[in-house]
This record gives sequence, C-alpha cells and structure tokens, in this order.
Amino acid sequence: MTTSGGPPTVETIAARAGVSIASVSRVLNGHGARPNTVRRVEQAAAELGYVPNGVARSLKGGRTRQLTFAMPDVGNPAYVSMVRQIQAVTKPLGYRLLLHSTDAVAEDELDVVRSLADRTSDGLILCPIRVTDAHLEVLARAALPVVVIGSLPDATAVDSVRADSVSGTALAVRHLMECGRRRIAFINGPADTVPGRNRRIGYETALREAGITPDPALTVTTDFGIEAGARAAHRLLDAHPGIDSVFCANDQLALGAAHAAHDRDLRIPDDLAVVGMDDSELARAGHPALTSVDLGSAERGRLAAEMLVARLEGGDHEVRCETVAPRLVVRESTTGTRAATGSRTAAGQARAGAGTVAVSAS
Repeated sequence: MTTSGGPPTVETIAARAGVSIASVSRVLNGHGARPNTVRRVEQAAAELGYVPNGVARSLKGGRTRQLTFAMPDVGNPAYVSMVRQIQAVTKPLGYRLLLHSTDAVAEDELDVVRSLADRTSDGLILCPIRVTDAHLEVLARAALPVVVIGSLPDATAVDSVRADSVSGTALAVRHLMECGRRRIAFINGPADTVPGRNRRIGYETALREAGITPDPALTVTTDFGIEAGARAAHRLLDAHPGIDSVFCANDQLALGAAHAAHDRDLRIPDDLAVVGMDDSELARAGHPALTSVDLGSAERGRLAAEMLVARLEGGDHEVRCETVAPRLVVRESTTGTRAATGSRTAAGQARAGAGTVAVSAS
C-alpha cells in the first residue's frame, strides 16, 4: 500500500528496502543489480504500491511502448474484433495496448487526442462515429501519430481506414429483394453519424434501383443494443404489420428484432427475414443464425495498427486512406435451412456489386 504522505518515491522505496537510492534507481530503470537487491527493491515497491511513470520513461527513452485505442463502446462485438487484431499486430513488437471507451461523446474523443501531449502513450487509434470541425482541428494539432478508423474528408492529413457502409447496406437490401421481399424495413443507428447517414443512403439507393420508392415510415432510428432493436421492431410491426423483412444497422439490433418476431410468434425467415451488420459472434450464435454484412472490423483493426506502427517505426510517408470492402454472409435468417443457404451461392456471387458475398454454413 502507499504511504500516507503521498505516492511512493525512490527515497521511500529505498528506506523500505534498506538499500541506497542509487540501487533503487538502477533496479527500477532496468539497469541491473545484485539478485538480492533486485528482490528487496521489487518487494518494497510492490508493498508501497509503486507504479512506473510512463511520462518519466518517455522523457528518458523517447518511448512508452504504449498505444491507445479509443472506441465508442467496449461492449460492441465489432470493436472487440478490432482490439484482437490491433493486439495481434502490436504485441509482438513490444507495445502494450490501453483501451479507452468514449461512449461516443465528442468531447471525450477530443480529450483523448489532446492527451497525447502528455506522452503517456506513443500513438492513438481513434474510432469516432461523428467527425466535426473540432475533430479535424484537434487531429491536425495532435502531438503524436493518430490513425482514425472511420471516414474523414479527403484533404485530411491523417491516416485512416474506413468501412463502405453504403455498399454494405445495399448488398443486404438487394439480397432481401432477391429472396422475394418487398416490404423491407430498416432499423438504423443514430442518424446524425457518418455510418448512420451512409447506411440510409445505401438502403434508399438499393430500393430505388429496384423501382421501389423508399417509405420513410419503414425506417426507425435508435441507439444500439439488443433491447433497442426489439423495441424498434415492435414499433415497426405494430404500425406496419405487412412488412416482410428488416435490415438492421448491427447484429445487436438484428438479434433484438429476432426476439421481437419470436414474441409475436412470427417465423424467421418465413414471416420475417432479418439481416444484421458486422458479422459478429452474435450473428453466428443466433437461432436461427443471422445473415449479416461483414464490414471487415478485424481487417480495419489490423490495417489501423499497421498504419500506426509504420508512423512510429518508419517516420514520414504519404498519408494513407484505406477502404475495406463489405461482404454479405448468408445464413438461415433469410434463407431458412442450411441446405437452402448453400444453394444460394451462385446467385449471391452474381449480385456482389461493390462488395462480395460469402455463403456460410456457420
């Protein structure tokens, strides 16, 4: 535990261990000492609650070997996939990954970029769902390298990797129409975000391509979450009992919509086809398993990590902006049995358009 006078210091650790201040300094900075001295210093440091100071290390050696990943929601499976891939790239290189949840609050996102000036981290991967002028201003002045997972204006001098939500949504809607559906409802996430706007564009574009005029009454916007998806689906089904399918902005919403259908004794997909987005573990574990659009969460995490490491290790180079193509993974929530799922391979490949279609038996 720490002393009553404040956080432990080299002096208090030396007094507790019964060694010199110089010996404590050598041990804590990894410069070596006699085994018995190392043991005593480490034991005293642990007892006093000593935590190494990342700022001090960075001032001495130039690096903390720590990176930060700031995301809107630590409970969203899409961000969990990103974390795994970011660690897969950075951990073998000796970096530790700090996770920061912003709860999609703009000021929190701005603060985490500003905090780079404290040099408690060597770089940042930021995943905002809104990009404002304030974001662009703070990013332009960032003290250390930043990579954004999301869409930025073309002239922004910041590395980024983005999903193609427009094409991904269009893939889902086209798939539902090829399954014979015409009354296609849409449960979107917050409409004032870049992904929310892009999903709406993809939804309306695909309908118009098929000669269907989008009905605003068939679109509901909500926060993300399983319960939110269930509430939104009940709203749609109460007001429009004739809808035959629903596309949801993520798998959490889709699972909620499936729960709502079950509550009403509607069969999936016979009475109501359901498509999600992200192709998360939730989609694969559903009963029935959910057809879902894979926006490449894992791939975006990997690319962002590689971009950040390249900035840290390789110095200056041209700004990179990568777009990950969407992929439709067809499962039972739109086609029924597993045999039926497999039979749609040729049709799926033919309609790929801007993305690709994968037929899954999982």
